[in-house]
Amino acid sequence: MGGYPNSIHQELIASVLALKSPKEAAAFVRDILTIGEIDAASERWQMAKLLWTTNLSYKEIAKKTGGSTTTITRVAHWLDHGLGGYQAVLTRLFGSRKRSL
Repeated sequence: MGGYPNSIHQELIASVLALKSPKEAAAFVRDILTIGEIDAASERWQMAKLLWTTNLSYKEIAKKTGGSTTTITRVAHWLDHGLGGYQAVLTRLFGSRKRSL
């Protein structure tokens, strides 16, 4: 697989941006992803949200989400060193970061 984002990645992103409502978005996500993939992405989103909005420990976040501390560590890494996608959405939804580093 080539670099990110390549043309097929860009096409997927454009498809997501074409959605007009939460109902359309939910239908698209369900059609394109398996239930397991949706569950995994949803779990990572909950981890990112808790990392952004609380000062809970990784163990406490793992208990709340049912995920592993390894996955939380990965999410935290992408939250701090990724391309800014998590930060853009979290800032729009929840304002500035609450978690002290």
